[in-house]
Amino acid sequence: MRELKLQTPVDPGKGRLGLSLDDGIVMLGSCFADSIGRKMEELGFKVCVNPFGTLYNPVSVSNSAARLQSCSPFTEKECVEMGAGAGLVCSFSHHTSFARPDATGFLDNANKSLLEASRAWKEASKVIITLGTAWCFEHIGTGEIVSNCLKRDGKEFRRKRLGVGEVSLILRNMVTRYPDKDFIFTVSPIRHMADGAHGNQLSKSTLLLAVEEACKAFPDRAEYFPAYEIVMDELRDYRFYAPDMVHPSEQTIDYLWDRFADWAIPEASLQEMENRRKTYLRLKHIPIIH
Repeated sequence: MRELKLQTPVDPGKGRLGLSLDDGIVMLGSCFADSIGRKMEELGFKVCVNPFGTLYNPVSVSNSAARLQSCSPFTEKECVEMGAGAGLVCSFSHHTSFARPDATGFLDNANKSLLEASRAWKEASKVIITLGTAWCFEHIGTGEIVSNCLKRDGKEFRRKRLGVGEVSLILRNMVTRYPDKDFIFTVSPIRHMADGAHGNQLSKSTLLLAVEEACKAFPDRAEYFPAYEIVMDELRDYRFYAPDMVHPSEQTIDYLWDRFADWAIPEASLQEMENRRKTYLRLKHIPIIH
């Protein structure tokens, strides 16, 4: 009887750059980076995850890396009152989880996080970047590409989609500026349906083409892990999504972590990772799944 195949396997091979517990790692990007970063923290990796909160577009990722390198403190000029009657202060460089009731509270928290993250960045040998979308919002008054619109009036912003050449240049410039670091790029499997189904596909295609160019330009220091393709092809079923039908489910995050670990971690270290996972689950009283 012919074997029934229920998946389209995606074989990423074995990563060239590799990750170890000795590496300092910084993760920047979409909430997919948060999910994988949480797994790495649980296993004892020296990892700093999204120190400005979730980032989606390549410009914001690049700006965040530059801020980590310079460690230039946030100032009162960068404080922005959130809209929709939130009564909170944040900045266009941060996720709203950093918002505080006043500028002093925001700056204290933001600069404390920046100082800690900048140390981690300068010690890091690996940077993992998860790009979410090529669409971005430009503040009309300043020309700044914002990380978050902070619930302010949409009339303050101009929405645009970056081109392949623009994104490729941003990524290649990042790799060039930080020669002491290796870069692993991924494209988030989370769909940005506010752009419409077609707009989302155009955006993801832009990111994929740009990452391909960056990795070809730096074959010894940059590579790509196909998280997007694994979800789109191997897990091509809505049961692998959260109830919103946009974000991956916890089961999918676990699956992607296993695939990423097999790809990024040398064979000799995989058993140690499994032992650490079992220890973590025992401490949390979670049944171990083999």
